[in-house]
Amino acid sequence: MFLTNFLNSFKHYFIEMTPALLFGFFLSGLVHEFIPTSWIKKHLSERGVKGVLYATLIGTAVPVCCWGCLPIAVSFRKKGASLGPILAMLVATPATSINALIVTARFFGFKFAIYLCFSVIVMGITIGLIGNRLKFSSAKKDTDPCCNEDENSPNGIVRKKSFYQRLKSVLKFAYIDMPRDIGKETLLGLALAALVSSAMPIGLLIRNYLVGVKGYLFALIFGLLMYMCATMGVPLVDAFVKQGMNIGAGFVLLLVGPITSYGTILVLRKEFGMKVLIVYLTLICSLALILGYVYTLI
Repeated sequence: MFLTNFLNSFKHYFIEMTPALLFGFFLSGLVHEFIPTSWIKKHLSERGVKGVLYATLIGTAVPVCCWGCLPIAVSFRKKGASLGPILAMLVATPATSINALIVTARFFGFKFAIYLCFSVIVMGITIGLIGNRLKFSSAKKDTDPCCNEDENSPNGIVRKKSFYQRLKSVLKFAYIDMPRDIGKETLLGLALAALVSSAMPIGLLIRNYLVGVKGYLFALIFGLLMYMCATMGVPLVDAFVKQGMNIGAGFVLLLVGPITSYGTILVLRKEFGMKVLIVYLTLICSLALILGYVYTLI
């Protein structure tokens, strides 16, 4: 019975996430091929507010989930982006989208949706600025395809790539290089999400921990353990609130759930180390709790 539930959950997550992953991989290929390293270094490598702000705004505009944004963030890192902008993007991208904000406004009202968007931007900028101050042992960076030696003729003239060559480069990076870099972590993340989904006694936890202050703790733990899409998680949170969960706790769940997928956790640990991962999760949990409680006050 458990094995059947696990396989069904894994199949559900795999089918749900595959389109987002494929789209995210393709965007990472476009970033790798068409965004110059000089632009990344100019705007996203600075350890200041500008790079973090750029990354946060890009993250809120890119229509991909937490799984789809992973290859984009990794490709930015390979081109020289600093840790802060990458963390800001990993916060802002999965937690906001046009669809998610529309659905959120429909269930919880326009003011709730605006405050949610504002909170995501605040979290992205805060975590990005703190991330810029962290030291970590970085993985070896790839060279930019625009600077490969075989693209330069002996007299120093750069040869332009044809459309076919660029398309081939995009597809190779998107569907060969990226899956090789983070494919195992992504599949493991899906398996962990399926394991928790099939094993956790959700009904019992809801009855015991939804009401009052304990709802915040429940929302935090549930958001960390379960994968939640920013859009599809809204009806679930609405159901929890109608059963007695504090609206602030529901807000926490809408923030933590999409941002802290197992894929994000595993890729962050691989790319930047355990120290960065712990700081990242601690800041997300702390800021989500503060912002959720503030919403109940205002």
